[in-house]
Amino acid sequence: MSTATSTAAVARPGKVLADLLPASRTKDIALVVGGAALTGIAAQIAIPVPGSPVPVTGQTFAALLVGTALGARRGFLSIALYALAGMAGVPWFAEGGSGASMPSFGYVLGMLLAATVVGALARRGGDRSALRTVGTMVLGEAIIYAIGVPYLALSTGMSPTAAIAAGLTPFLIGDAVKAALAMGALPTAWKLAGK
Repeated sequence: MSTATSTAAVARPGKVLADLLPASRTKDIALVVGGAALTGIAAQIAIPVPGSPVPVTGQTFAALLVGTALGARRGFLSIALYALAGMAGVPWFAEGGSGASMPSFGYVLGMLLAATVVGALARRGGDRSALRTVGTMVLGEAIIYAIGVPYLALSTGMSPTAAIAAGLTPFLIGDAVKAALAMGALPTAWKLAGK
């Protein structure tokens, strides 16, 4: 098989990066647990935002990468494990937090849906090129905010305008950087996998 043919076979839609590993239930369990752990570790990279109960973290970036690399089912299970463990008291939400009463917990719920959606898009080739990857990541971020910002407003009593100012606006530049990182990393991973 030529290199061009093998690259096309590896990168064809219908697969995600995790599918390039030999199939087994043990592999799937390890990927789900590893994705949850990666998200928990990335959540500890936290920068407080003045005037907001929500810090800038690596958590959303990790959750979107997990969903994209593992696919919809494993991505959902991974973020669900992360959420359930955090709700049960594992201190691996942002800034070592845990529990569902945190004002930022809505973003965790948003990550569940976002990981599922970006995983489904990745299976359809949404992570194969820079432009498609940016679109996939931006949609994932929008889903996280669509759930996280209203939850923030409800849990803190903020008005919708105040919740947007505290829970969305300060994060847009960071999200652009995260999308750019994914834009370079995911298509490159597919290129390397084809070699």
